Amino acid sequence: MNRDIARLGTTIFETMSGLARDLGAINLGQGFPDGPGPAPLLEAAARALIEKSSQYPPMRGLPELRAAVAGYYAAHQRLDIAPEEVVITSGATEALAAALLALLDPGDEVILFQPLYDAYAPLVRRAGGVPRLVNLIPPHWRLPLDSIEDQLGRRTRMLVLNSPHNPTGSLIDAEEWHFLADLCERHDLLLLCDEVWEAMLFGEGAHRSPLAMAALRERAVKIGSAGKIFSLTGWKVGWACAAPPLAEAIGRMHQYLTFTTPPALQWAVAEGLALPPAWHAGHRRLHAAGRSRLAEGLARAGYAVQEGPATWFLLVDLTQSGIAMDDSTFCERLVREAGVAAIPLSAFYERDAETRYVRFCFTKAPEVLDEAVGRLAAFRSALG
Repeated sequence: MNRDIARLGTTIFETMSGLARDLGAINLGQGFPDGPGPAPLLEAAARALIEKSSQYPPMRGLPELRAAVAGYYAAHQRLDIAPEEVVITSGATEALAAALLALLDPGDEVILFQPLYDAYAPLVRRAGGVPRLVNLIPPHWRLPLDSIEDQLGRRTRMLVLNSPHNPTGSLIDAEEWHFLADLCERHDLLLLCDEVWEAMLFGEGAHRSPLAMAALRERAVKIGSAGKIFSLTGWKVGWACAAPPLAEAIGRMHQYLTFTTPPALQWAVAEGLALPPAWHAGHRRLHAAGRSRLAEGLARAGYAVQEGPATWFLLVDLTQSGIAMDDSTFCERLVREAGVAAIPLSAFYERDAETRYVRFCFTKAPEVLDEAVGRLAAFRSALG
């Protein structure tokens, strides 16, 4: 077995979800909502299974879906993206993999920002790249603008960003974007931006894609996810958007990964992306209610809560909550003693980890959140 593969462990998300199943705990760890998902999408997929072809669709995605992705971004983010600049993939993680495999040469260095989605560094290494790790600055999780350039080397090829950011919910602001655009221009860097949480903003701040910036339009790749837009995480329909030379390279690599994505789901996502803005706003409000419910309940129970403006997650600061325990120990005890699964923030680091924060997912039914808050309150009281 390849040494890099041999050293890969089971992800923290699978580990905590497995413990939740085994112990009958409430799972506020892995990021998936309760419920079957939006009826319009489910009905569209069911119709497509009966009425549309179930054979191989075009490798780079159904033309209708590629046009729908372009139309969605024109309507919601004022981006000018041509359908030819869209590659449909089997989930956003496959889009990330295709982009890294297509655009990196062995030995290329890639700047990654911690805390980070746990797939980034392994995918960079599989592509032959070398991760260079830079930490965001808590508690607002800002980019360290005064030190990023110091991390660049002769072989630095790419920056990988995540905005809106999982697990902190933060957004890259205008000052940071202008800094990054100048940096990429001066050093001829590519920018891969994981924007899967772009539709899950809750009224504070605004999402901006690098494809909206002239300096980055030809050197940036935008990653999107129907699973996050529509709360259908198991559908695994994603995409990469980029200028034609980059999209062409990503498409060529995609054909040797999954080749294509289930056509019925592609048809359904195309219909969903064309739903009016009012529908998308209403769908977002459903999650906003859970966000408020969990944040307020945790605060009443004595936890210091950090609510970022985006994603399905919020953080608890253990130190500010008066809990003298590291995040991994807290999560291990919480799932076993209180029956609630959460994710330690340190799991999103490869080194130099922050160990005082815990991530909770709020996209659960009201009664589930209330029961979880009750258990968390009792656990907090028992700690003294």
